[in-house]
Amino acid sequence: MSRTSGHTSDARTSDARTPASRTSVEIASQPAAWRRAAEAAAGFDGLPAPGERVAVTGCGTSWFMALAYAALREAAGLGETDAFAASEFPAGRRYDRVVAVTRSGTTTEVLDLLGALRGRLPTTALTADPKTPVMTAADTVAVLDWADEESVVQTRFATTALAFLRAGLGDLSGGPSGRLPGGQPGLKSVADAAVDAELALTEPLPEAVLGADQWTFLGRGWTYGLALEAALKMREAAGAWTEAYPAMEYRHGPIAVTAPGRVTWVLGPLPEGLAGDVARVGGTLVSRPGTEPLADLVRAQRLAVTVAESRGLDPDRPRGLTRSVILSP
Repeated sequence: MSRTSGHTSDARTSDARTPASRTSVEIASQPAAWRRAAEAAAGFDGLPAPGERVAVTGCGTSWFMALAYAALREAAGLGETDAFAASEFPAGRRYDRVVAVTRSGTTTEVLDLLGALRGRLPTTALTADPKTPVMTAADTVAVLDWADEESVVQTRFATTALAFLRAGLGDLSGGPSGRLPGGQPGLKSVADAAVDAELALTEPLPEAVLGADQWTFLGRGWTYGLALEAALKMREAAGAWTEAYPAMEYRHGPIAVTAPGRVTWVLGPLPEGLAGDVARVGGTLVSRPGTEPLADLVRAQRLAVTVAESRGLDPDRPRGLTRSVILSP
């Protein structure tokens, strides 16, 4: 078994009257965690090799990061890559490797899947806790324990796991054409993405976004996974009415929910004509085409915490949620 590990500290920053939530502290620590992930990926030998047929899996937030990575890897021309919720994994389908993402290392569906795959094909797991069953359930484990969290709501570990996987894909700039083989726009390096994230942590959130009563998040290709995650953060932390769709599907029905006082937030490139459609129905459009989409997810995380606190909710203790889902036998 191979692994990568290490610890780092993150200082709690707070106002003298209003201490920052633990979730806010973890959100603010992401740029440093991403940089460390890129360094760790360079020395890790358990990631999928070019040409392998790969499936990526997880539950909840981890599943959305799996979707993002799968779309990135396939768009980069590195091999067919699928993503599934662990509970929906197609048992009879053949792959060269399965990659599982599990912050806690104890999620029942992930452990059951890894157990079912043992001896049939190679498995790699990404986790935050080296003292959990996933360490022996998977053939190879990357321990990103510096990105572990106290919060129930995932922010830092999820994006750090994606940064680790993304760094393992190599140069995604798209070369002279600026496009990946699959036609998607090239991406910045993880280090440059961290710079954008630092800006995302300091720029004020627009009042129209903070004061909205509904938010719809959109993405294309790999950023659709980010859109799903942004919507989930708003639901988990703030109990908010949020939805998420592939950007080109938005006009096939979901636009009906958009109206004055409601936000349509596009992570990544803005499809042609969509801005005009949002304006026509009176919605507020948020789009930053030149910004690293993963940094834009950081903005959405900040929004979730801010809205939660404005509603008198504690983002560190979301209603009905626990750190890990462990099902009874």
